[in-house]
Amino acid sequence: EVHIVESGGGLVQSGGSLRLSCAASGFRFSYYSVAWFRQAPGKELEGVACIDSSSYTKYADSVKGRFTISGDNANSSDNAKNMLYLQMNSLKPEDTGVYFCAADETWGPLSLSRGAYVYWGQGIQVTVSS
Repeated sequence: EVHIVESGGGLVQSGGSLRLSCAASGFRFSYYSVAWFRQAPGKELEGVACIDSSSYTKYADSVKGRFTISGDNANSSDNAKNMLYLQMNSLKPEDTGVYFCAADETWGPLSLSRGAYVYWGQGIQVTVSS
C-alpha cells in the first residue's frame, strides 16, 4: 500500500511563495501518478496539479504559471519511494485551503479528478493572508 505524508504548509502573505512536499512510499510498479488537491472552506475539492512517473504534468487553469509540480526520484533504483513537490508562487488569498497529496498506480491519462487516485495523505493547511 502506498503511504503518503505531506509537509510544508503554513501561513504566507499574498504574493509570497510556499513549497509543499509529499513523501510517497510503497509503490509496487514502475508507473504511478501523484496529484495535489485542495479544499477551501465551504468549497468542493479541486485538483491543482499532477505528475506521473514519466514527468508529464497537468495543471488546473487557476494555478497555471504560478504553481509547479515536480518529482525527485534521485535514487532511481528505489522506485518505491519518491518525493513530490508543489512550488507555489504569487500566492493569492483564494489559494487558501487544505492541500492533499494523492497517488495512484493505474496507468492512464493524467487526471485531476479525485476518483483517479486511491491513496491520500492527511492534508496540510495553507493560508494566504491579504
